[in-house]
Amino acid sequence: MRKLICVSLASLFSAAVYAAVAPVPVPQSPLQSQIRPEAQTSVFQQPTVKGQPTMLNPGAPVLSANGYFLQDINSGKVLASQNPDVRMAPASLTKLMTLYLTFEALQANRIHLNDKVTISTDAWQTGGSRMFVKAGDQVAVSDLIQGVIVDSGNDACTALAEYVGGTQPGFVNLMNQQAQLLGMKNTHYVDVTGLPDPNHYSTPRDIGVLARAIILNFPQYYHFFGEKTLTYDNITQPNRNRLLWSDPSVDGLKTGHTDAAGYCLVSSADRNGMRLLSVLLGAPTDAARSLFSEDLLNYGYRFFETHKVYAADQALQNATVYFGKTNLVPVGLSRDFYVTVPAGEYSKVTTNFKLFTPLKAPLKQGEAVGSVGVVLNGQPLGSENLVALSSVQRGGLVTRLVSHVKLALGKI
Repeated sequence: MRKLICVSLASLFSAAVYAAVAPVPVPQSPLQSQIRPEAQTSVFQQPTVKGQPTMLNPGAPVLSANGYFLQDINSGKVLASQNPDVRMAPASLTKLMTLYLTFEALQANRIHLNDKVTISTDAWQTGGSRMFVKAGDQVAVSDLIQGVIVDSGNDACTALAEYVGGTQPGFVNLMNQQAQLLGMKNTHYVDVTGLPDPNHYSTPRDIGVLARAIILNFPQYYHFFGEKTLTYDNITQPNRNRLLWSDPSVDGLKTGHTDAAGYCLVSSADRNGMRLLSVLLGAPTDAARSLFSEDLLNYGYRFFETHKVYAADQALQNATVYFGKTNLVPVGLSRDFYVTVPAGEYSKVTTNFKLFTPLKAPLKQGEAVGSVGVVLNGQPLGSENLVALSSVQRGGLVTRLVSHVKLALGKI
């Protein structure tokens, strides 16, 4: 019997050695056929293709405004800026945070669009631009949202803050907490509407962070920003965002104005699937804020282009796994991967895949297993984590023995 056990173990070890040295075929997707492995590393690179000559760029616009921030929404690439981190009075752009917290409460089902909000005396008496709600009115949340966006109504904004946060001071605390969570490092709120106060400030960059978060986190509510007019109690008011009429690609977001802040505008446009965000603070006139914002958008679309490099949940590579019930796992991205490059340069982009080695079971679906980076002319443009697209359970005794042999032989 002892002899039989020894022979069996010897056979098992021989099979393990054979499995370790035998090549394992790796099926390739159409995308993977453009990626070649580099020897002794887990790096894969897409071949460089010669493209068109680099387009000349006149440089970021210089505008007669306090500051601006121009960004691609999908890639997050900042295309141009002027005083992006200087603290400024945000005026009614403050209401974007009021709207963010309202949308968050809606998405969490804490409130609903058809909820009726009782207008308080404080909301009714709020000065500045108004929706003209009256104390005691029952107004739907959806109508108040439009009142904030279209009319820039301080009364509607106050009513939403009281409904979502319980009290205005409590809601202001939520605003400042959310600003910190979003990474708005140079923003502080003291009220919900943006009335002048030396301790109430933000920056073009921070407002860009907030506006981008609204677009990406709450797409189901974004359509409100494109409303051109609102009629409430037989009073019709137009949206103060002139670009909604003059540029069909523009569909948001918010205007603002006080004597201290000047004329402000956060605008977003989508042209052929490329969405840009422009934040402009401190223009001298209403007409100038529209003109300057259009100039920024046109600059971005003229001199840059955005591409989806890889889609989410798409198998980009089959990675070798040790100690698992299967020896391969498909890897990809948990979200779409976009890059923004100078116009005409995308054909020169290369992608580099780096896998953690060795990958060992068990692996959970969504677990990070490496990264993919994008490079243009030797400069990194961005990177995303590679994740396992399926789970891999730990294998049995024989599988683990084979994996041990493979790893041991790989070190020789």
